[in-house]
Amino acid sequence: MDVRRVVEIWNPGARRSGTGFLVADRIVLTALHNALGVGKLEVRRLDPEGRDEGWAGAELLWPEREQDPEVDVALIRVTDGAWTVPDEMGPVRWGRIDADVVEERLGCLAVGFPRSEVRDGVRDTKEIRGHVEALTGLKSGGERITVHVDGVAAPSKPGDRSRWSGASGAALFARGRLVGVVTTDRARDYEADQLTAVSVASLAARPGFAMAVKAAGGDLVLEDVTVAAEEGPPRTAYDVEVPRGIHNLPDLPSRIFVGRDEALAALSRALSEGSQTITQTLHGLGGVGKTTLALHYAHDHRDEYRLVWWIRADTPDLIDAGLAALAARLRGDRAPALATAQAASWAIGWLQTHPGWLLVFDNVEKPEDVRSVTGQLRYTGRQLITSRCKGGWSGDPIPLSVLDTDASLDLLARLTDGGDEEEARALADDLGHLPLALEQAGAFIAQTSITIGEYREMLREYASHTTDAAPAGSDPARTMARIWRITLDVLHERDPRAVDLLRVAAWYAPTGIPRDLFAPLAENPVDLARLLALLADYSMITLDRSALGVHRLVQTVARTASGDDPHRTEELTAEARDRAVAWLCDALPDDPEVNVVGWPAWRRLLPHAEALLAAWRPADDTHSTLLVLGQVAQYLQSQGEVVRAIDLLRRNLEATARIQGVGHWDTLTARNNLASAYEMAGDVHRAIPLFEATLAERLRTLGEDHPHTLVSRNNLACVYETSGDLSRAIQLYEETLTARLRVLGEDHIHTLSSRNNLAYAYKAAGEIDRAITMYEKTLADRVRVLGQDHVDTLLSRSNLASAYKEAGDMARAIPMLEEVLADRTRVLGEMHPDSLASRNNLADAYCEFGETDHAHVLFERTLADQQRVLGEEHPATLTTWNNLAYTYELKGDVQRAVRMYEEATTVRSRVLGEDHPDTLISRNNLAQMYWGLGRRGHAVALYEQLLADCVRVLSAEHPTTRLVRQNLAAVRARTWKFRKPTD
Repeated sequence: MDVRRVVEIWNPGARRSGTGFLVADRIVLTALHNALGVGKLEVRRLDPEGRDEGWAGAELLWPEREQDPEVDVALIRVTDGAWTVPDEMGPVRWGRIDADVVEERLGCLAVGFPRSEVRDGVRDTKEIRGHVEALTGLKSGGERITVHVDGVAAPSKPGDRSRWSGASGAALFARGRLVGVVTTDRARDYEADQLTAVSVASLAARPGFAMAVKAAGGDLVLEDVTVAAEEGPPRTAYDVEVPRGIHNLPDLPSRIFVGRDEALAALSRALSEGSQTITQTLHGLGGVGKTTLALHYAHDHRDEYRLVWWIRADTPDLIDAGLAALAARLRGDRAPALATAQAASWAIGWLQTHPGWLLVFDNVEKPEDVRSVTGQLRYTGRQLITSRCKGGWSGDPIPLSVLDTDASLDLLARLTDGGDEEEARALADDLGHLPLALEQAGAFIAQTSITIGEYREMLREYASHTTDAAPAGSDPARTMARIWRITLDVLHERDPRAVDLLRVAAWYAPTGIPRDLFAPLAENPVDLARLLALLADYSMITLDRSALGVHRLVQTVARTASGDDPHRTEELTAEARDRAVAWLCDALPDDPEVNVVGWPAWRRLLPHAEALLAAWRPADDTHSTLLVLGQVAQYLQSQGEVVRAIDLLRRNLEATARIQGVGHWDTLTARNNLASAYEMAGDVHRAIPLFEATLAERLRTLGEDHPHTLVSRNNLACVYETSGDLSRAIQLYEETLTARLRVLGEDHIHTLSSRNNLAYAYKAAGEIDRAITMYEKTLADRVRVLGQDHVDTLLSRSNLASAYKEAGDMARAIPMLEEVLADRTRVLGEMHPDSLASRNNLADAYCEFGETDHAHVLFERTLADQQRVLGEEHPATLTTWNNLAYTYELKGDVQRAVRMYEEATTVRSRVLGEDHPDTLISRNNLAQMYWGLGRRGHAVALYEQLLADCVRVLSAEHPTTRLVRQNLAAVRARTWKFRKPTD
């Protein structure tokens, strides 16, 4: 039967629904009780695309209203002028069951519209399948047909009435012939039950019935459905009956199938719902295992279907070829050959009239490629579609994700006979847990007898060849590179910019890529949204409101040039790389060390800057990458990530010297920046020679009074101070200040900075009165020149207050620290690092003044805010952590203080390094706590090692070295030595 002829009937007057069958263009066969009680009726059929069509007006044609027929059958005529019928429907074939020649069991089928059934938002048909028995099937001289119900696709929603209410009037078919009309509207749900229908043979004998059908263009010729088939091939698709079990499934690509139990169960549930007419789509990234999963389902459930047919669906031509192959199988060897289009049409006709099959359309590139076929077959069987595209399908597609870690490791272990688990875990991460990539890698490793580590090295060095290397005996087209090339072909055809975007995204981190980075590719935000949606539809990216992600292995392939792939030529990959760095440079906020407002943007962009720099070979660095290197290093230093910054600054110096020349001032600036990072990390032994060499070169090339030369002299003085060589530091500070006064003038911002630095050196040298005098002078000048609220002015006020505290003048120190905190909070904001530093300084002053409880509360609040704003491992956060530990010690909670000191020491050692001055101070505090707990031997051992390290790192006369030496002597002498607890 052709399900497109099934229509739904609505009787507005009786408020009754029913089913009918279109026996001519405008004539519907149904049960009479569906049409009684009102003058006008309404009918509608299902659109081939699965949409509900509008209702069309209709009227009763036969029997005439005044007649009182003995049978509950009617013909309805559609009166709506807009009514249309599907194209290329075959003629209705009418059948007669002869009681004398009926088979022992004659299979029958009816399709109706139960009132409660809705699928994918539209009304849906349901099947009743049964049989007629030889002795009991025909009654009343062949007028009535009794069908034993064998199987029913139950409607999905139970109701207070029968879920099958509305199915009466359905046409009953046997062997493709219309043999009767179901007239009983079920009062309860079908189980193992009987169905009563009026036979077509009895209707043909009634006055007016055959005449009405013929007048409408129908041909009511009864065929005996029990007569043995004629010799030769069947005349039409309706005549072909096949045994269950026919299939053309290819073998499974691999017997190893892991990590897909949940996905397979979800697919089984979706395809085993009550409806016999399901179209289910399975989508995901190329190589994620859609085909393998579909094959496993098809093999596992093959016995549940009359027929299972696998169709390669990469193109419409392949779909037609797959249907033509089905037609050839069904028609048999004796049937004359048909052209592909004719054979495909024949196969569709057979599928429409023989429900109970499964078609698998594998790798559909675009929904429109298969829609014309799935629409025609929507209501007669089950269709499984695999596709990289997730948009444009009816219903809800099932997404297929990559394997989890355990499944990935299991798959690699089975393919490679085990090995180094850590290397296997790393390889699974490199391949993004993509099943096909893991299979390809595992098979290659096994066949070539290499280690997983060697394969990883090949993937890093020869990504293009490795991702395109098919293991021996496998399909050479089933490699990651070639599978994704097919997708790129489709994307390029639809919008070439989509492929451009993917190539650029390949240089960033795999996740969290800000969408607005790609704005230069689009005309406007709407255009960009459409472009991203296209890539997401084909599973090449994941997408949310603000960011996108790209699979790690897709990135590896996309940024690797290949002469065999037109989407990955040397020119295109180089262009994408240049675009990636240019767009990133445009997005990075300026002045990362002081522009706190830009830090949230930096946090979003940092992973992408680091990924780009990691993927970009240092030998290929350009002016653009130099900019990224410098900016990223500055931001990392502002966040206390000095060790990471040093690695970038080394690379920056090497690249600048290669590009600009060793003596170029950009190279000297790069060397200066690296030296500053070494100083921040406490590595003064590396910092001093770099600063000295930079100063010497600037003196030679720029002259003694050039501003850059003066900066170098100031920086060298700072590192002398850090190393404890205060005499050299003070001398150089004084010379720099004198030169800046002469060259720049008394009120220049750099002159004021020199005076501030010199005052700090005086304080470190113990000349506190001299420092206070200079701090007061600097503060007055900064207020006059820069204003009360300038950041440098606020710094001078903070430094002066600290000097008062150092001098023991708490009456002036604490009020000034409170004022600085209030003003920094007002000017910079409560969470600015300078405001948080002021809060820490004030808490330290409270602690020293004896207000331990007040200090403790303020330290706790500051620590919580610093952890949230700066991070738990920022140097400023660790300083507050150390200070808070001291308040616990003063409050008598010694055990908690020890734990906090130990944690501070561990984190500082890891983040800043063993030799950083802050780490050395933490080690001093921890040793002192051990002494306080009575662990004298432990304390002595720590102090002895710490003293050696301080002498080696800082110098013998550095203030920290002197403090450690005094504490060690006190511990050895069993006397208590107070040590400064704060950093």
